[in-house]
Amino acid sequence: MPKIAAFPKGFIKQLVSGEMSIYTWIDLATEIEIDGLEFYNDFADVKDPSNWPKIRKAVEGTGMVIPMMCASPDFTIPDPAGRAREVEKEIASIRMSAELGAQYCRVLSGQRRKTITREEGLGYVVDSIEACLPEAQRLGITLILENHYKDDFWTEPEFAQMMDVFVELVNRIDSPWFGVNFDPSNAIAAGEEPLELLEKVKHRVVTMHASDRYLANGTIEDLRREEGGSAGYVSFFKHGVIGKGLNDYDAIFSTLKGVGFDGWISIEDGIDGMEQMHESAEFLKGKVKEHWG
Repeated sequence: MPKIAAFPKGFIKQLVSGEMSIYTWIDLATEIEIDGLEFYNDFADVKDPSNWPKIRKAVEGTGMVIPMMCASPDFTIPDPAGRAREVEKEIASIRMSAELGAQYCRVLSGQRRKTITREEGLGYVVDSIEACLPEAQRLGITLILENHYKDDFWTEPEFAQMMDVFVELVNRIDSPWFGVNFDPSNAIAAGEEPLELLEKVKHRVVTMHASDRYLANGTIEDLRREEGGSAGYVSFFKHGVIGKGLNDYDAIFSTLKGVGFDGWISIEDGIDGMEQMHESAEFLKGKVKEHWG
């Protein structure tokens, strides 16, 4: 049966700046009564490797684990030396993941730079991910590629944001140490249909980001007009409580159950406070029990 983790979406800037301690987040998360906490490799408290044993012990002391590491490598840099630095950063994140007890470490494609062609970008990304795979295999970490919008600190959207590019990229990498982190809301942000994307990659999905979005105004067509979805999180596309937005979680979970998925589902929520995350967690617990028994 899938297990539920949480990612501190609402506190990401405070945790990165150090304004909020990771231990404060751990204490808050214990109240949600879930199985794990997804980490981000840029949290201030994880920058120092000497902190890792203490942080891992703090999480595991609550009965939770750290199953997933969120990292944002930028593999579309045209300069080979620049890409090599991104590979080294991702390998460092893989090692951090292993030390913290995680099973999964996210990879991304990179920014959709206007100076590179689609084929050039695909080549850069495939080569870069494949350069990370030996270390991932050595440490028992599965790299998870997310259908992503844009890292908070990037200026351009994700190179593989759109379904056709994402699916081609996934199909070019054949390794048991590589899979998909499916995020249905990011497909909507791209102006595309989450269930259509899921159908194309369902056999490669090993983890999932659970969130939900709603349109404060406007329509899905308005999202599509935002340069084919590349503008992504436009002002009228809001985070909300999971189960109350645009995603059909019954259809998503039925599809995943049908292919034997039993991985981690990480809540990306809490933008408007912890009460929202509690409500989302309860919804997901009920749906997991309903679909997996």
